[in-house]
Amino acid sequence: MAKATHLYLFISLFYFISVGNLTSANEQKTWCVAKPSSDQGILLANVNYACSQVDCRVIQKGCSCFIPENLINHASVAMNLYYQSRGRNHWNCYFGNSGLVVLTDPSYGSCIYQ
Repeated sequence: MAKATHLYLFISLFYFISVGNLTSANEQKTWCVAKPSSDQGILLANVNYACSQVDCRVIQKGCSCFIPENLINHASVAMNLYYQSRGRNHWNCYFGNSGLVVLTDPSYGSCIYQ
């Protein structure tokens, strides 16, 4: 009976390790962007909040993500910086239902999303 228990534990452990490795190997990169339909006031609040938590220098004038100089762009960059820094959990892109997790890299020109 003890051998059967040990074999079961070994097989179970092997299965969970294998499944865990397959899951992480197939994990897809995601980014957080602002929903285009979001209210300007909400986007501004998102920028202020995200930038109080992470370094948002890339959206300052003269930096790589300043242009285009509009709120939805700056909010998307700031929200993504926050999302990436918090482990890419879907709830870290919620922002009062104004964030959207995307599978396509939103980087453009010299503005590289993490």
